[in-house]
Amino acid sequence: MNAQMNAASAPRPKSEDRLLVVDAATRALTDARFDDFARFLRDDDVVVVNDAAAFPASIGFTTAGKRAELRILRGGDPSLVDAVVLGEGDRLVRTEDRGEPPALVEGDSVTLDGGIEALVVAVDPRSPRLLKVRLKGDVARATIGFYREGRPVQYAYVPTALALWDVQTPYAGRPWASEMPSAGRPLSWRILGAIRSRGIEVLRVTHGAGLSSTGDAALDERLPLPERYAIDVEAARSINTAKASGRRIVAIGTSVVRALEASARSTGRVEPGSAVTDLIVGPETKRAVVDAVLTGMHEIGTSHFSLLEAFAERELVTQAVEHGAREGYLLHEFGDSMLVVAREKRGILPRAA
Repeated sequence: MNAQMNAASAPRPKSEDRLLVVDAATRALTDARFDDFARFLRDDDVVVVNDAAAFPASIGFTTAGKRAELRILRGGDPSLVDAVVLGEGDRLVRTEDRGEPPALVEGDSVTLDGGIEALVVAVDPRSPRLLKVRLKGDVARATIGFYREGRPVQYAYVPTALALWDVQTPYAGRPWASEMPSAGRPLSWRILGAIRSRGIEVLRVTHGAGLSSTGDAALDERLPLPERYAIDVEAARSINTAKASGRRIVAIGTSVVRALEASARSTGRVEPGSAVTDLIVGPETKRAVVDAVLTGMHEIGTSHFSLLEAFAERELVTQAVEHGAREGYLLHEFGDSMLVVAREKRGILPRAA
């Protein structure tokens, strides 16, 4: 690359958000303000958002006289959760530079901040920092404890401590996400209103977005880990009807892509219900549902970059990332956005202003 993209280091006004549109049909790259997002949609498009709220998934504890941190991945059973353990350090220390995590084994008990008791019931055989943990006692009390003592998962490129409301989309609902499904962050109610005013359907699914980094390079290569999603009957019916009539499905975020494509793996149609998926979308994926994805700016070589190769060839996605770096687009959850539209018979053209 000729330049490196910088990370957005704090939440910022939505009016500053930028949008890079990547059209696989024409190979065009278009710079825009995010406020113009609706101009790049068609009147018969279906937009699908992830309404999972981020919960305070980071909580500290002390063991053997040293501080450590547990980052929770919401599971199907609220009392039995997957978690990643990190060693000494805080949010200002890069995840990969944290101290060695404590060597917890099956049967160990730890007391999390706020007096929450947790029992290690399994340790991943490939990464000892990936645990399955049972929260002891009353689940409701433990949940309250997380909201009192826990914090949002945060990385060192954001130096200011984040509040829970800093990591929510405007339409956040069920607290299933370890990290904010950040593609939807810049979708203000004004933009959503402009989309709906044109008769464009906006549907919801819920997908428990997981962690972006674990501090273990080998474990990071396995990301995203299995995640839970739910699709209701109405959303599934509307999406399948739209697909049957040749309308585009526009996913707001890679988590929506994962949920919809996972649900359609067996039948080619979106199936309603709740499940846990291990699907990893990449260049070999034959998409059955999603035609375009709105996402953040992603570095080459990441799992999110690989997912975009399911929509456009690697050369074009690479050109887009390099263009974004030269033009000063910002990375990560408070950064800028990219809309990648897969090849089809017609290219995508913005509506007149």
